Amino acid sequence: MMNNVEEIYFTTEFIKLDSFLKFSGEAETGGHAKEMVLNGQVKVNGDICTARGKKIYNGDIIEVNGHVLKAIRNI
Repeated sequence: MMNNVEEIYFTTEFIKLDSFLKFSGEAETGGHAKEMVLNGQVKVNGDICTARGKKIYNGDIIEVNGHVLKAIRNI
């Protein structure tokens, strides 16, 4: 795995991938997030993901735009 993993905290049981991309600042809008996902620019746990509604859970690793993000549930 790459260095410089940025932890992104959320408080719900899960967060949908497109919302996660917006929340983390990787996507400017929901439409931008949708485009990134549908274009195959996003990996979830090492696999390209084209489902923008994919549920992201605590510990999932998201790779996008050369950045590595770790989803952390903050209870």
